[in-house]
Amino acid sequence: MNKGKIIDSFIEAIEDIHDGAVIIVGGFGLCGIPEKAIMALAEQGTKDLTIVSNNCGVDDWGLGILLANKQIKKMISSYVGENKIFEQQYLSGELEVELVPQGTLAERIRAGGAGIPGFYTATGVGTAIAEGKEHKVFEGKTYILEKGIIGDFALVKAWKADPLGNLVYRKTARNFNPLAATAAKVTIAEVEEITEKEGLDPDEIHTPSIYVQRLLLGEGYEKRIEKRTVVHV
Repeated sequence: MNKGKIIDSFIEAIEDIHDGAVIIVGGFGLCGIPEKAIMALAEQGTKDLTIVSNNCGVDDWGLGILLANKQIKKMISSYVGENKIFEQQYLSGELEVELVPQGTLAERIRAGGAGIPGFYTATGVGTAIAEGKEHKVFEGKTYILEKGIIGDFALVKAWKADPLGNLVYRKTARNFNPLAATAAKVTIAEVEEITEKEGLDPDEIHTPSIYVQRLLLGEGYEKRIEKRTVVHV
């Protein structure tokens, strides 16, 4: 197999992620998270990170591991309700938090990847979200200016790839991953399977290889269930 963009070691793949970096991380809850890259980052000990992600994992898994290590300085996210550590660090002033409506966060990442510096949205007008932001009226309706987000690095998780770095996501694990992959200077993708070059149907590719700089094959994914509900009948 032509190795293309394939990196053999997760530590090697993330070794140039520096203190203070802005990292966009794919996933939603614990679904489709780049867990191997996150663990490598925890092992490396990189600190003062700004993490852009829909949420922050849970206390003992995903991005929650970086929180527990106090490697995250700022979170830009939509939902933070699964982490006691997150709550403790925020209330103590250790963690800076920028809450963003979920659709706005997705669009800010998409805009960054598309080279769009900002856009107007009605979401958040009249709330704390709008404080300090430019307001503009279009056809009698007020909108606020939101800025696109570009990361120094993006960490994404896909189902399979070819050696060139074309990515295919599986069902709901697609979530924020395709957006994250487009919006960083360096995108690091981990996958469960790497096929031969001709093994992917062009029509099933979700992220074209042009957006991916480093590709890794991961093994032993836990695929945890974030919440389990048991109904007795």
